[in-house]
Amino acid sequence: METAPETLGLEAYEIGPKIRRLRKMKELSLVRLGDHTGMSAGLLSKIETGQLIPTLPTLMRIATVFGVGLDHFFGHDTKGQKAAVVRRQERVRLPNRPDGQAPTYWFESLDFPVTDRRMDAYLATFEPGADATAPHRHSGAELIYVIRGSLVLTFENEAVELHEGDSTYFDPSFAHSYCQKGKQPCRAVVVVTGAR
Repeated sequence: METAPETLGLEAYEIGPKIRRLRKMKELSLVRLGDHTGMSAGLLSKIETGQLIPTLPTLMRIATVFGVGLDHFFGHDTKGQKAAVVRRQERVRLPNRPDGQAPTYWFESLDFPVTDRRMDAYLATFEPGADATAPHRHSGAELIYVIRGSLVLTFENEAVELHEGDSTYFDPSFAHSYCQKGKQPCRAVVVVTGAR
């Protein structure tokens, strides 16, 4: 984190409140955001309240969780753009578990430059032998399209197996989890909408 002399002028960007708004829109607790970023809830709270200004690598990790670019925090407006293009080499690949434990999957945001998105789109790679994700739920809607391999989507006592070319649209307010199946990695496009 930066110290006071290095943060002169950065307060005007209100980075902390912008992070808080993103977190509230996604209905994430500080603890849950900490799980995704590898940071403590206390540290994230200090960032949100403006007691600490995050370094750019720290801010990039937070931004990637929310699927936004750094420009979201520094006032770049994309509302007037007709299209936002994300080049393959611009994507950042992150594990779903930054705490040092073996990741269940890797994800890359496909739409991070857009600050006023109505959905979040990711390319997810599930490695063979990885554990299933912890059951989770959220508001909105979710769509998964399997590009390669096989993925098992579980809702409480029901499991749906998806293979290459299969897709599913579902209500994510029901607890659900994902697990790769077979010997080859599973790659899938995952699209999530927020609360309406």
